[in-house]
Amino acid sequence: MRAAVIVFPGSNCDRDLAVAFEQAGFDVSMVWHKDSGLPEGVDIVGVPGGFSFGDYLRCGAIAAQSPICKAVADHAARGGYAIGICNGFQVLTETGILPGALLRNAGLKYICKTVGLKVATSDSAFTQGYNAGDVIDIPIAHHDGNYIADDETLAQLRDQDRIAFTYTDNPNGSVGDIAGILSDNRRVLGMMPHPERAADAGHGGTDGVALFRALAGVLTPA
Repeated sequence: MRAAVIVFPGSNCDRDLAVAFEQAGFDVSMVWHKDSGLPEGVDIVGVPGGFSFGDYLRCGAIAAQSPICKAVADHAARGGYAIGICNGFQVLTETGILPGALLRNAGLKYICKTVGLKVATSDSAFTQGYNAGDVIDIPIAHHDGNYIADDETLAQLRDQDRIAFTYTDNPNGSVGDIAGILSDNRRVLGMMPHPERAADAGHGGTDGVALFRALAGVLTPA
């Protein structure tokens, strides 16, 4: 199993994500944003959290124009797996790989704490390690995590069971308490909370481990 973690100027969770993948059994390549292609044989792409390009213009907007994002979009279009976490979620919406947008938190303040997440669906490679309805504790650290989408998009997400996680106590004003969503083929996940920061008991919790183990189970060669 091979994972690629994209690195932008300002990424600060790239190594955390790489370690979480490695602990689940993946071989990980770090890929610089100016590269025009992904390593051969990559099974999943991770777009990490941080402050790509200082969050100038809009969070993720400049990163979305990096050469590597064309390769990530092509990978997703071919049915490849990808996960975008926090700033990575913002990048995936800015590229159009996922619908909607992430706006400034409703309280206009940066929030850094552990929150409760409800697993909204177990029907995906990312969430099948949980049961729908489970509540897990995952850290957040963001200033622009307020998910918004038009009514038609929200209806599609709900009708197609593509809401992956919701907040138990909405910290940022996201519509429908949405914390994470899936692409229409269910192979791309964008989420604001950081499962890679809940993958080591020494960091205070391991509720994110099941996500990475579930991916490994799906992507392990038969």
